[in-house]
Amino acid sequence: MKQLTGLDASFLYLEQANTPMHIGSIAIYDPSTSPNKFVRFKDILGFVEERLPLAETFRQKIVRVPLNLDHPYWVEDKDFDLEYHIRHIALPEPGDWRQLCILAARLFARPLDLSRPPWEITVIEGLDNVNGVPEGSFAMLSKVHHSAIDGVSGVDIMNAIHTITPDLTPPDVQDDWHPDRVPTTGEMLMKGYAGNLKKPFRFLEVARSTAPGLARVARGMANKEFDAESLTQVPRTRFNHSISPHRVVEGQVFPLETILEMKRAADTKMNDVMLAIVGGTMRKYLEASDELPAESLVAFAPISVRTEGESGALGNQVSGMNVMLGSHIEDPYERLLYVHQKTQQSKAMTNALGARQIAEIGKLAPAMYTGLAARLYTEFGLANRMRPTFNTVVTNVPGPPIPIYSTGAQMVKYYGLLCLFDGVGLGHVVMSSNGEVSLTVTACREILPDPAFYAECMQGAYEELVEAVLG
Repeated sequence: MKQLTGLDASFLYLEQANTPMHIGSIAIYDPSTSPNKFVRFKDILGFVEERLPLAETFRQKIVRVPLNLDHPYWVEDKDFDLEYHIRHIALPEPGDWRQLCILAARLFARPLDLSRPPWEITVIEGLDNVNGVPEGSFAMLSKVHHSAIDGVSGVDIMNAIHTITPDLTPPDVQDDWHPDRVPTTGEMLMKGYAGNLKKPFRFLEVARSTAPGLARVARGMANKEFDAESLTQVPRTRFNHSISPHRVVEGQVFPLETILEMKRAADTKMNDVMLAIVGGTMRKYLEASDELPAESLVAFAPISVRTEGESGALGNQVSGMNVMLGSHIEDPYERLLYVHQKTQQSKAMTNALGARQIAEIGKLAPAMYTGLAARLYTEFGLANRMRPTFNTVVTNVPGPPIPIYSTGAQMVKYYGLLCLFDGVGLGHVVMSSNGEVSLTVTACREILPDPAFYAECMQGAYEELVEAVLG
């Protein structure tokens, strides 16, 4: 048994009926590359079953401490059933992109069964009219609870069910997995009691490690070395209210080389280019309904603090920072330069405090009060009354730099999906693979009722930035 950290467990406590806290992806595959030139559902089941030992997330479930006296534990599930976690469905004709997005949004809106290992994969066939995708392709929609993974450890799960060639040879790994006995209520209460006895020492340890960073930030603020605008001047938008349980999904794909050309031409970072595109997208969308704030919109950008030795571990090793999106700037080139400048300032403040130390502070969240606070926040609609801390989330997840295959079928498209919560009804995921960069949005359906128009805004913001930077 292994206990969840406060940060991991917070995603369990934040889960409400309208805010299922899982993340995931849509990956599309071309079965013509497989040895048999086609892939059956039972082939996928067998392929994943052979690779279960490669990622411990697959067969571990959550056991809670009674009364939330302490954070839950991971145990190996003695009732693990692979066919429960991998499902099968098909799009009706004509099987186009819009239908795939609608189905993905409906599936993604459904909470995971937290009495079982918290993940699902839905195989979706019938993708016969999706632009840029070979006819006969299929998709895999994945859902994994955020308590189990962050964006980077999710890559380890992805690696477990993919190969770098179409070869179907089983992995050379011994499966020595053994299920755990589920602890009794009394045993869990004792664990909770023992865990609480250790907490004061943990608080002291974290306080000692973060004190130097806090001192550096205080000095930097006093000397005006850091710009706190992204923390103190966040405007309210339609995206920053209580959300419904319904979702929409949309995305656009851009050539990776063009993104890198803009990065080089403007002497910025690739992440700055994608943030500028998001800023331009939100500007276009809000301007169309005369809702654009005079101030810059602000995004929260997660930062992985996972070390090489933690690459296969369960849980979250993530910090983050607020970044300005330059949505108040009309000129796309000027917006990119503004984003680069503000991002560098935000990074300087994060580095001064220490991203790892920020993550450690998050792990101290108390079990009982975090869950209660989340419920009260939703029940009293506080997201509609409080000033937002950021307007959206933009997370950059590294994709495979080379072609990869699942059951011998080559992955040809890759899109990321995010969880939402009250106050943040819009999230963006940037993923790169196969010489392309996808920008995918997950949103509350009531807040973003016209996702196709938002996709047009994404494409328009990209094209304007290309014209402004590259001519």
